[in-house]
Amino acid sequence: MHEPKEMMIFPVRLESAGIPYMATGSIAGVIYSEPRFTYDIGLVVRLQEKDIARLCEVFGPDEFYLPPLEVIRNEAQRDSQGHFNIIDFKGGVKADIYPLGADTLNHWAFTQRRQYNYHGIILWVAPVEYVIIRKLQFYQEGKSEKHLRDIKRMLKISGEEIDHHVLQEKLAEYHLTTLWRELLG
Repeated sequence: MHEPKEMMIFPVRLESAGIPYMATGSIAGVIYSEPRFTYDIGLVVRLQEKDIARLCEVFGPDEFYLPPLEVIRNEAQRDSQGHFNIIDFKGGVKADIYPLGADTLNHWAFTQRRQYNYHGIILWVAPVEYVIIRKLQFYQEGKSEKHLRDIKRMLKISGEEIDHHVLQEKLAEYHLTTLWRELLG
């Protein structure tokens, strides 16, 4: 496991390449709740064909594992659930890259992403409501209690930052209201 600040190599390089992104998952959870170790950084990335060459340049083969170009292209063109990894050879840290695709929740969150100063690095982060919805979806799929713990910590620590109207709207839109009431009432 790694400290979240070790993961910042990925957003810093995306920013330098002019490729828009937003941090999600455990890194967003750290921003909205409390520090903890993590295995990777999740990044939703607006990756168009013209960006792929720049991506390959900033994550060069001497420093990073990057899948073959054709894999990146195929994943970037998927409407939903596109995904590939980038691994830093030196630090052993991994980024889960999720191309924006046609996913409506990703598109909504991308328009609402927020900037945070994290250890002196400006980081684009998905809105807290998005992080809660995604963690609830992951819980629904795999029943991992860590997602519920993360949600409860976010509610406790970032409660004032949460737009509860938007959250309720998104819960209804993604058919999660009943699960939300059952688990977190």
